[in-house]
Amino acid sequence: MTPHNEAAKGDYAATVLLPGDPQRAEWMAKTFLEAPRCVNQRRGALGFTGLFRGQPVSIQATGIGVPSFLIYAHELLDYYGATTLIRTGTCGALTDSVKLRSLVISQSVRAESAQSGQVFGLYDAAAGPDPKLLAQALARAAELGIEHRAGLTVSSDIFYHPEGRARFAEAQALGALAVDMETSALYRISAQFGARALSLLNVVDNVVTGEQTEYSERQALFTDMTRLALDVAADG
Repeated sequence: MTPHNEAAKGDYAATVLLPGDPQRAEWMAKTFLEAPRCVNQRRGALGFTGLFRGQPVSIQATGIGVPSFLIYAHELLDYYGATTLIRTGTCGALTDSVKLRSLVISQSVRAESAQSGQVFGLYDAAAGPDPKLLAQALARAAELGIEHRAGLTVSSDIFYHPEGRARFAEAQALGALAVDMETSALYRISAQFGARALSLLNVVDNVVTGEQTEYSERQALFTDMTRLALDVAADG
């Protein structure tokens, strides 16, 4: 176990899906995995391990933002021996061409702007996913008929920003599709440990149109994303 995780070594599979919300982690595990068992409850950051198509897969909640995310990702990679991390998260669309409830696949990520809280050396340039995982996700999303876009996303440590929507002008000028709070950390730390990574993001609001989903409907929205993540994990 670690200071933040009560699981024993061997409790996590080599492939781990990473939602932010503990309730989403539990729903994903109980809905999609065979014989899921809870391996972590410490601090309410629920973690589960089960089988998908006969292969072991884990799902671990990471909380909100880079500081929380990096604790769980680092320990999964360093202590528990994970080799593939797939974020199953949410995002806000930065263009009206990205539809509410659709899926964004992060093909590259960078800090949202100089005011994002992430420009301090490690986060001042673009980073990307594992090429094979990305190719598998794009092919499988097309096969499943999942509405999706792949491209640049941005990450920020600040959710409530004093500049409001104007803060996204720089990111939008770069052609960014969406903003989240964890993908930059996922791609950086995975590269550091030589692990594979991919970020899949459900669009739950749109900065341009002002549309947003209800929290009550979000579990149902995650069905396609979770199925895609598990298919990619199973295909290896």
